[in-house]
Amino acid sequence: MMSSIVRRVTVSTAVAAALTGVAACSGSDSGGGSEETGRGDGGSRILANPIAALRSVEKSTDRADSAKVESTTTMGTMMSMEADGVLGWSDGLTGKLTITYTGGTMADQMRQLGTTSMEARYLPDAYYARMGDKFAEQSGGKHWIKYAYDDLADLAGGSGAYMKDQMQNTTPNQSVKLLLASGDVEKVGREKVRGEDTTHYSGTVEVADLAGRDTNLSADQLAGLKRQLEQAGVTTETIDIWVNDENLLVKKSEKGELATGSMSSTAYYSDYGVKVSAEEPAAGDTADFKDLVRTPSAS
Repeated sequence: MMSSIVRRVTVSTAVAAALTGVAACSGSDSGGGSEETGRGDGGSRILANPIAALRSVEKSTDRADSAKVESTTTMGTMMSMEADGVLGWSDGLTGKLTITYTGGTMADQMRQLGTTSMEARYLPDAYYARMGDKFAEQSGGKHWIKYAYDDLADLAGGSGAYMKDQMQNTTPNQSVKLLLASGDVEKVGREKVRGEDTTHYSGTVEVADLAGRDTNLSADQLAGLKRQLEQAGVTTETIDIWVNDENLLVKKSEKGELATGSMSSTAYYSDYGVKVSAEEPAAGDTADFKDLVRTPSAS
């Protein structure tokens, strides 16, 4: 029988995958305060209307099709993680990330299976996570878990449908779309990010309201998701983005509060247009998510 920890990790990895997709584009700020130098006007915010500029950023980033991504994410006591790799979004989310869990209950669960790092592959119809040898010993010798997006949609409440939608449709410019939709965005000023001249924009979004925008969720799914967000203590989120002179997103930071603690995420983007390839793992080395969670577990 499969151990209970394997089943817990199987489900937790699905949740983390969605957060990484939303957050592939996410993570806590590991750069400190040294990379952003000044606000371009002695510290006061610039009140110029940024909407037209952000629309240009949204289009330019979307057209770029792919980029290298470095991110870190903290979600209360659930997890902290780092991700590094290449993602493309010309035809659904595709690419590869190396994900390392550095803290929280997720890291503890992974540690019980002998590793805190895994390879993640995004394909148009499914997400794949490569676990360690100890996991394979308890899953019929298979190292990979396949998460078909349609199966993720069957998870309880509205969260499963939301995960499916986000993992299929997330692109780096989602944060730009959120700021445009919020109606609460300000141009902060000119700052440097990793030596590159950028313009900094900041805004606050109502998470539950905006969760239904730019998604394909039904009314019932959206209502379920909002209830889960409220139970998790998620209300508002602050989003900051930095864009270069080519109207491409180079950094994104998000901060908010959860019932289990603070949420923070930051991602850096570079090498737009980089080649992306992600292959489906060998079927003989792949276990299906829906089969794993249905298999009886040993205590």
